Amino acid sequence: MEANATQELKKGRVYLVGAGPGDPGLITVKGQAALRLAEVVVYDFLVNPVLLNEVPASATKIFVGKRAGLPSMKQAEINALLTKFGDEGKIVVRLKGGDPFVFGRGGEEAAALKQAGIAFEIIPGVSSAIAVPAYAGIPVTHRDYASSFTVITGHEDAQRQPAQSRLDWQSLVRLGGTLVFLMGVSHLAEIANQLIAAGQPAHTPAALIEWGTWQRQRTIVGELHNLAELGQQAGIESPAITIIGEVVRLRPQLQWFDAPA
Repeated sequence: MEANATQELKKGRVYLVGAGPGDPGLITVKGQAALRLAEVVVYDFLVNPVLLNEVPASATKIFVGKRAGLPSMKQAEINALLTKFGDEGKIVVRLKGGDPFVFGRGGEEAAALKQAGIAFEIIPGVSSAIAVPAYAGIPVTHRDYASSFTVITGHEDAQRQPAQSRLDWQSLVRLGGTLVFLMGVSHLAEIANQLIAAGQPAHTPAALIEWGTWQRQRTIVGELHNLAELGQQAGIESPAITIIGEVVRLRPQLQWFDAPA
């Protein structure tokens, strides 16, 4: 990043910024630059509050929640906020956990801004899909275990009925490689049952990682058929992601962040 990165930011523009999965050191240089010149910051529950120290004291900070299963500002209201401040000529940072376009509704927000004629820019972030497994010592690809990985939402649109799921479970199993389910810890048993019914071996190694990249990160390792039960026994709650595949076998060798003292 060039030294004059902050000079690139323009008035009357909304920046959809990925904050990364939790460790504040994982935000990009450009994302940090946007925060330092922001006049308005609209941020989510999963954003590490340490990042707000980068924001000018005069900036307006608006918390909009966005945690699965808990009350939060509706998406339409968030879109209206971004449009309002952008229309007022403000430098607005919409700070989102992970990456704005990886199950972060950034596409919906960008579309609303486009429709309103508000200039916007996307500043990508480090996705939890790759960062959280890495912090747990689990590479999503490895030439001896997996040549591909698939990122899947753990919970689809709440209005969608189970029979209307967009997920093709048999195709996921045939594809092989590593499966990464973001969110959806409460649906883990159902996910496991669907995969097993589609042909995934029940004894496939699997891991459940809670609060990945945060100091309170916890990792539970088991197999596809019993991971939901192990997670429930350990009291694992959202935010958590699930990794399914042979790469999970590498954790004992590569564990570093949450390694025992």
